[in-house]
Order: sequence, then structure tokens, then C-alpha cells
Amino acid sequence: MKFPKVHTLKEIAELIGSTFVGEETFPVHGMNEIHVVEAGDVVFVDHPKYYDKALQSKATIVLINKEVDCPEGKALLISDDPFRDFNKLTRHFNPFVSANSNISSTAEIGEGTVVQPGAFIGNQVKIGKNCIIHPNVTIYDGCIIGDNVTIHANTVLGADAFYYKNRPTGFDKLVSGGTVVIENNVDIGASCTIDRGVTAATTIKEGSKLDNQIQVGHDTIIGKKCLIASHVGIAGCVVIEDEVILWGQVGITSGITLGKKAVILAQSGVSKSLEGGKTYFGSPAEEVREKLKQMASVKQIPEIMQKLKKN
Repeated sequence: MKFPKVHTLKEIAELIGSTFVGEETFPVHGMNEIHVVEAGDVVFVDHPKYYDKALQSKATIVLINKEVDCPEGKALLISDDPFRDFNKLTRHFNPFVSANSNISSTAEIGEGTVVQPGAFIGNQVKIGKNCIIHPNVTIYDGCIIGDNVTIHANTVLGADAFYYKNRPTGFDKLVSGGTVVIENNVDIGASCTIDRGVTAATTIKEGSKLDNQIQVGHDTIIGKKCLIASHVGIAGCVVIEDEVILWGQVGITSGITLGKKAVILAQSGVSKSLEGGKTYFGSPAEEVREKLKQMASVKQIPEIMQKLKKN
């Protein structure tokens, strides 16, 4: 998430009430999570296990809960609670704005696009040409939709990321300031839920087709010409490369990559990154031929046990 203008390190520190290490005028361009940071971004870290990852990332400003050696060319924001202060920045630069109509006056809707009765189009939404938005679709603020996109009834684009910190007082929510981007020629079925990124964009690329009742987690990127059947659940920060096929009831854990043209058969559970160009099955998912061999071997266990008893 980029700020409307470049701020100084001192300005950001004053905004969240933190101290800092670095030049007062050090430029701050935006803020992002660790997996999408760029030069000029603030990233937060609040556990020693991840200090090195944050300090060595592309981010040039690290919001951290301990004063450590600052890498050359970077700056630190020292906070007793980086999670809380990262939320402060999100709320300041991307505050919630309530709606006063079903279709916001700030929404941009392209020529030939049809919005059916009962749909909600939020603030600063952009929808391209020749789209069909069916009844009761909800498109939250800031979502971007390309041309020739069809979204069926009851689908929700842009709900908050499922991202919480477990505190003694309960779960503390990380505020979502990102968006959803749907590229051209995408079809999305009924009752799908596509969560916004925490600071960046959850993206579905050109030509992909989603069936009904599919969950796409925050900051996930679905490539071009992917085919996803119903009841698939995709966690956050997943990268699905082009032309991947996911059949019904596939579950995918967070932070992994599925290679180009991978095929995941129905009711599989994907717990690690998988190479492209292969077909997988099972939970945990493995290459289908190997998995079927394993299943055949398991079926032989009762017979083997009987033979052992006789001996």
C-alpha cells in the first residue's frame, strides 16, 4: 500500500508515537507485509524469530519492538507493539468510509456493464466494460475489476483478511488495507468469497474461471486461465501459477506455490509447494501415480496380516 505522498521517517514516528533510528528526512513511500515489501516500504516484526527476515527484506523501514543494529541504507521505527502501530498506519492512510447508497458515487463502471438489482458497489471501485454483476454481489471499497467479467449472485469481493494476533485478552485483528484485483475475462460463480490483501492485492488473472462456493484468502495470486471447481478453499499468500486446475473440495495451506499446469484432484489437501505439469491427489497431496500405489499397498495389509498369523 503506497501513501498518497512520500512522508519522512520523523513524520511516521510522530504519527504512531515511536522512536526511530535513521535520518529524520529518510523517505517513507508506503507499507507492506513481508512477502510483498518493496524499497520505501514499512514492514513490521514483533518476534525475534523473524527479525533477520524483516531486516534483510526489501523493506527500507522496519517497525520493530527492539533496538537492533540497523542495516546500511535502512531505518528503524522502535515500538513496544509493532502490530498495534502497523494497524494505526493502516487506519490513518486507508480509513473506513461508510456507504450511503448501493452504488457509490465514486465508483467507476464501464460501458456496457450491467449491475443487477441488489448488488452493492463500494467506494472507489473500478469495473471495466461489458461485465455482468448479478444480484446481491458485494464489492467492497477499492476493488478493481477488468473487462468482460461475470460475477454471480451472493459473491463477496474484498472482505477482510483472516489474520489475528493471539493476545491474553483475545484475538487482535490485523486491519486489512489492501484490495482485490480481477483481470479481464474472469468468471466467478455464486457465493464465492475473495478476501482483500492485508496491504497489497488479492489477484485473479486473465481468463481464470471459478465455480460456486470458493474461498480465496488474502494476498493470494491466481494465475491466467486457471480452472477451480466448487468448494475449494485457498488460504492466504498462495501463488497459483497459470493454467492450474483445482477440482472440487481441494484445500490449500498458506504461503505455498502451485506450479504452472499442475492438476489437483478432488478432495486433496495441499500442504507444501508442488511442481507444475503434474497431477496430484490425496492428503497430503502427492503425485497421483505414487499415491495410488500407496493406496493399493494399504489395501493389501489385512491379507498380509492374515498370512503372518498363519505362520
